[in-house]
Amino acid sequence: MRTARLGPRERAESLAAMAERELDVLVVGGGVVGAGTALDAATRGLATGLVEARDWASGTSSRSSKLIHGGLRYLEMLDFALVREALKERGLLLQRLAPHLVKPVPFLYPLQHRAWERLYAGSGVALYDAMSLSSGHGRGLPVHRHLSRRRALLVAPALRRGALVGALQYYDAQMDDARYVATLVRTAAGYGAQVASRARVVGFLREGERVVGARVQDVDAGGTYEVRARQVVNATGVWTDDTQALIAERGQFHVRASKGIHLVVPKDRIHSTTGLILRTEKSVLFVIPWGRHWIIGTTDTDWDLDKAHPAASSADIDYLLDHVNSVLAVPLTRDDVQGVYAGLRPLLAGESDATSKLSREHTVAHPVPGLVVVAGGKYTTYRVMAKDAVDEAVHGLDTRVAPCVTEDVPLLGAEGYRALWNARARIAARTGLHVARVEHLLNRYGSLTEELLDLVTEDPGLGEPVTGADDYLRAEVLYAASHEGARHLDDVLTRRTRISIETFDRGTRCARECAELMARVLDWSEDQIAREVEHYEKRVEAERESQRQPDDQTADAARLGAPDIVPL
Repeated sequence: MRTARLGPRERAESLAAMAERELDVLVVGGGVVGAGTALDAATRGLATGLVEARDWASGTSSRSSKLIHGGLRYLEMLDFALVREALKERGLLLQRLAPHLVKPVPFLYPLQHRAWERLYAGSGVALYDAMSLSSGHGRGLPVHRHLSRRRALLVAPALRRGALVGALQYYDAQMDDARYVATLVRTAAGYGAQVASRARVVGFLREGERVVGARVQDVDAGGTYEVRARQVVNATGVWTDDTQALIAERGQFHVRASKGIHLVVPKDRIHSTTGLILRTEKSVLFVIPWGRHWIIGTTDTDWDLDKAHPAASSADIDYLLDHVNSVLAVPLTRDDVQGVYAGLRPLLAGESDATSKLSREHTVAHPVPGLVVVAGGKYTTYRVMAKDAVDEAVHGLDTRVAPCVTEDVPLLGAEGYRALWNARARIAARTGLHVARVEHLLNRYGSLTEELLDLVTEDPGLGEPVTGADDYLRAEVLYAASHEGARHLDDVLTRRTRISIETFDRGTRCARECAELMARVLDWSEDQIAREVEHYEKRVEAERESQRQPDDQTADAARLGAPDIVPL
């Protein structure tokens, strides 16, 4: 397997290659399910293409709670199969597939009632741990423990004493969702998949009833390609119904969008050594450790407005603050909120009007010959969704195809990660970087860290932190454009890094510096650099304005005040 670059030259070559010969499988949609499907197909030996209308993970897959978890609350719904499947995947990701990207994270569940609640909740968490161990992939995570109120307050001093009588502590896992998808795409490309972002499907090719490919528009450079494929997989998440409409066929199921928003606050605003999980009247609320920050979320409300840029309203922010403040000794205020992001969950539409009760299960369908649709599901089980989608596509191929092997295919950066982690002090001494910097790189790039360090060796200035966002090195911005498929400033500040939600200025202070670094790779003119910075600043202001609005309609109108970036 080669270490694939996703630079501008490789993107152009991939688009040309997809148009030159018929593919076995063309995947539409570059979120976690689409990227996983491309990797599954490529590792079965199929000629595979993957196209995404915007940036990798620019929709739902960059705006989640960033958890890899079994779904503890689904036990209460008696959905044992979903929890068992997700716990197996959690173990695979932690132990084998992506140990550099997926990490254990502790959560504290405050108990508010004596005796019966400890028995009820404790039984559920015990079953959760037992199902994890029985999957064969549960080793490495500590089992849950029961805490008295005094012990719980030592672990999480931020909690108000009257908010709990005791607590349970258990473990799940977390990752940077957008970084995970970018790594998935690169891994698929390393196994031979042709991949291109900013490549929008504007129509499907048909011969009679059969779908035989797609018309793909190069959003940045212009021009349209005809990409022929024996099977097309629609993995477009909340856009599933819109994509289906391109073939003028009514889908066999519908996907509804549920909006979830998250707040990012500095670490020092909540004094705790563990994450928190709280019950709300509708669902659960997480307070999740995130480097030097906490992520607080999420909401679960129906959304039928703009899908590309879901907006968080003032009411959404107040909802989260009110619920988290109900257990905190020192309440959070609006001034504590460093970042806000909103995402849409693709839920299979059912009979219930409440999106929190719609199915998190996934489904795969073959609505017309040549076209497979996969939708629903949850981030943690993306690999299973991908396997099911490719299995369905294989039924439409005339040749014998190998079974899924992705359970044994580590992502780029996983091989050798643990050895490099053990040698991190030596790497720091060799490079002159602080060991904390080396750890940061290893937990974002794994064994690919050596590629970043080579850049710093060639240009020591790249070893300096980004101005105003010193968690990140300048080399990471350059690398995002040269190796990770970043095409615009927004891609770097929002997805390859998390500067847009981890700084109070939301990245505007370093926007010019980052654009100039990207320009070295993407050959931007001074005019294009200025346009990128101006677009990003307008986006930030539109988001701030939307978050001052009282409801979804006014927030959506305010967010749409910033147009998408103009083509290069």
